[in-house]
Amino acid sequence: MSGARTLDERAAIHAALGDPARLAIVDMLVLGDASPGEVAHNLALPTNLVAHHLNVLQDAGLIVRTTSEGDRRRTYVHLLPDTLAGLLVPQGHPAARVVFVCTHNSARSQLAAALWAQQSAVPAASAGTQPAARVHPRAVRVARRHGLTVEPTGTRHVADVLRSGDLVIAVCDNAHERLPEGARALHWSVPDPVRDDTDAAFEAAYADIAARISRIAPLVTAPTAA
Repeated sequence: MSGARTLDERAAIHAALGDPARLAIVDMLVLGDASPGEVAHNLALPTNLVAHHLNVLQDAGLIVRTTSEGDRRRTYVHLLPDTLAGLLVPQGHPAARVVFVCTHNSARSQLAAALWAQQSAVPAASAGTQPAARVHPRAVRVARRHGLTVEPTGTRHVADVLRSGDLVIAVCDNAHERLPEGARALHWSVPDPVRDDTDAAFEAAYADIAARISRIAPLVTAPTAA
């Protein structure tokens, strides 16, 4: 939905949010994307009921679904935050550090960590599940165009970066699907710009990540002392 909404469209949004389970799904998707199975697991809901609730939310223009770039059998659900402007209730999420992870640590995770450093006092780092030798040149260029600093050779393996107290944000499907079981992690299903390898694709990834960070950065705070 875009522009002024009709009375029927507005009523559909309010009706969709009037069910506690659907509101819980929306609260979950504020922070990151999830597969229907992950929604069912995290909210302890039957899969057939989750399917129904997701259909209602999609019909109301609150979510979209995409196919995983990793496991093509999976779909991920994305919240459309503009539809919810002014309706979300902020919740605090303490973290000693935010670690952005993608497969090669050569584009999305690097841009995310640099963007985070601009907007939050909580430290950030980036890593890859299969790190490349260098950051992709287009990622370096898009960072510079937006006043960010990215070290071209600063790629690292996730096992060498993660530590206790980190909040992990996987910014690609492959990394999300390969994170260790039990990791405290969020998932942002940002399309891989390297697949198209154009400036437009890298700018689109930057814009997607920037919008997500603007929403979540105010909610993540340093842990309080015991």
